[in-house]
Amino acid sequence: MLVQATNRLQQASARSKSKHLFNRAKGVFPDGTTRATVEKDPFPIYAHRGEGAYLVDVDGNRLLDLNNNFTTLIHGHGFAPVSEAVADLLRSGTCFANPTEHEIALAELLTARIPAMERVRFVNSGTEAVMFAIKAARAFTGRPAIARIEGAYHGAYDWAEAGQGVSPGRDGWAPICVATPAYRGTPSSVADEVHLLRFNDVATLEARLSAGSKRIACVLIDPMPSRAGLLHPEPAFIEALAKMASKYGILIVADEVLNLRQGYAGASVRYGLKPDLITAGKIIGGGFPIGAIGGREEVMRVFGTEDAKPLLAQGGTFSANPVSMVAGRAAMEAMTPDAFDRLEAMGERLRAGLRARIARRDAPFSVTGAASFFRIHPKRLAPLEYRDAYLSTEEASLMRTMSRYFLEAGILLPYGAAACLSTPMVDSDIDLILGAFEEFLEAKIQSGKEHAQ
Repeated sequence: MLVQATNRLQQASARSKSKHLFNRAKGVFPDGTTRATVEKDPFPIYAHRGEGAYLVDVDGNRLLDLNNNFTTLIHGHGFAPVSEAVADLLRSGTCFANPTEHEIALAELLTARIPAMERVRFVNSGTEAVMFAIKAARAFTGRPAIARIEGAYHGAYDWAEAGQGVSPGRDGWAPICVATPAYRGTPSSVADEVHLLRFNDVATLEARLSAGSKRIACVLIDPMPSRAGLLHPEPAFIEALAKMASKYGILIVADEVLNLRQGYAGASVRYGLKPDLITAGKIIGGGFPIGAIGGREEVMRVFGTEDAKPLLAQGGTFSANPVSMVAGRAAMEAMTPDAFDRLEAMGERLRAGLRARIARRDAPFSVTGAASFFRIHPKRLAPLEYRDAYLSTEEASLMRTMSRYFLEAGILLPYGAAACLSTPMVDSDIDLILGAFEEFLEAKIQSGKEHAQ
């Protein structure tokens, strides 16, 4: 069913308050925002409140939210069990220097569900979780370097982000890209200790790990790299990684800060990956700041034991704060196997519907994703690695046009990132997405005909 014209946000005045707020923000923030990930086209949409699967902006527009704060809000906005648990807690205090029972309860929930998480430590963000996982791998192995997938996003730790922005040169892609720091002034030694791998490429995996085996502490891998294209891992690649890591004593760090969303036990189990360390965040905080590092008991001992000084000290004023702990527990307890299955069924219906509309028009698009994730690519073949998903200038412009089209249809579709579903969504929400995409394809075909005349 097509999106009705009455749902469209046709005029600039529909976002006049957001524009006004952005002008105010430019007086206090360097670029008018305080997060690099905030989308500006040409200014951000400012949120007023959330209502389940929908976000209401300051101008009163009600938008189906497919961003969900970068996949964090698996229950959408204003989830009652989280709101009630946090409201009860606030009356008795928000943070202490002392531990609380709340951190034990959330840790017990996670370690019971996630096979790789025999022991766990809490931090405040996904970036911190990845940072301490890398540090733990170094402390355990005594090696300084890491290997990571080119183009994948792992937060803002210097070594984790080196290589996430690789691009083709004048002569195209190099067989193996060299890691480069993410910002000017980074010590060159950072990039020297980062070895880039190509996702789903067994040959380069084996060559790189073999060559750097004496210095590489860990392979950092997102089981389904989101920013790099929401790529599906090939079984042969996962098998080769396990074999090479075992051969050279290299730890596998699974970054599931985003992809823990893929199922009751996370993504590694889904794809046969058996990590030594695993990071989590986003959904485990119920909408509040959180991160977690888990792993084999033997490896996690680097953080300390009852009778030994830690090889790696890890603290944090707000680590394991009660608010995040009770919110996370309430959110995760509601994510039963049945809840994950329902989200996956909706995701399957949506991805199949998108592909059917692409096939019907022989349109130059493809769809990737799994569980509650999806991503639309301006490519006829679904990408298998970051290089396949890399957008040309023309393709990037087309995707920006598509995001604008969805916004006019009352849908927040992330630009250049994974889109996701939430538990409050119903079949009519899926129909809305499919209708908007169908109209976008029709408009694109019509535009092509007009240009051809």
